[in-house]
This record gives sequence, C-alpha cells and structure tokens, in this order.
Amino acid sequence: MELWNKEYDMEGKITGKDLKAALGADLDALLDEVAKTMNLARAGKIIADSEEGVRDASAEFRRRLYEKALALRQQQDASAFSPSPDFVGRSLAQQGSACDELPDGQRPDGDSPNGVLGSRRRKRGSR
Repeated sequence: MELWNKEYDMEGKITGKDLKAALGADLDALLDEVAKTMNLARAGKIIADSEEGVRDASAEFRRRLYEKALALRQQQDASAFSPSPDFVGRSLAQQGSACDELPDGQRPDGDSPNGVLGSRRRKRGSR
C-alpha cells in the first residue's frame, strides 16, 4: 500500500523547504548547543555528561519546530479562505441578524420556533 500519492496536490500545504527556511536559525542553535555540550563532556564520561544536555536541546528544538509548523499551516489555511470581494469592508451591523428569534428561543410574535404553541400538561388528578 502506497502511503504517498504522487499526484497529491501540494498547493496550500507546508513543505520541508518551508520549514527549513523558517527554522534555519533554530537548527543552527541546536547544532551549536549539541556541539558545545559534547565538547564540555569529560573523557570517559561523555554519555553521562552530555546525554541530558543534548536531550534538552533536542526537546527545545522539537517544540520550536512544531510551533513553526503549526504557524505555517495556519497561514496556509488562512490564505486559502480569504473573504469574497462582496464581503470586504462590510461590518457585522450591515449583515443583519442571524435569526428572527429572541435570546430565549421565542419569536417576537410569541410562537415557539417550531410553530408549536406549547406542550400540554396533564392536570392534577385527571387520569
């Protein structure tokens, strides 16, 4: 089963190039931090002295990577749904109300929204 369809439309999707451009400085900072941590490790104690520092630097980079990927995706989605030319410049006040009902669910003329006047209640003592 092929997971990637070569004919998949990439328009509106983020790419590895997008992420690389957005993360260039972050990647450099990660590599510098890993190199610094490894160089500070003592001979014979390289793993013990460097493992936590490298793991922390990697976790910070992973967090930044995910945040930037989300931001790029949101930008792509936002640009795909720009308002129509007819809507640009109109305020909400010009659009009118969303419905003809009052906040309590009743219509101004007193009928309920579904046209039913109300439920009938059985009187006490009548069976």
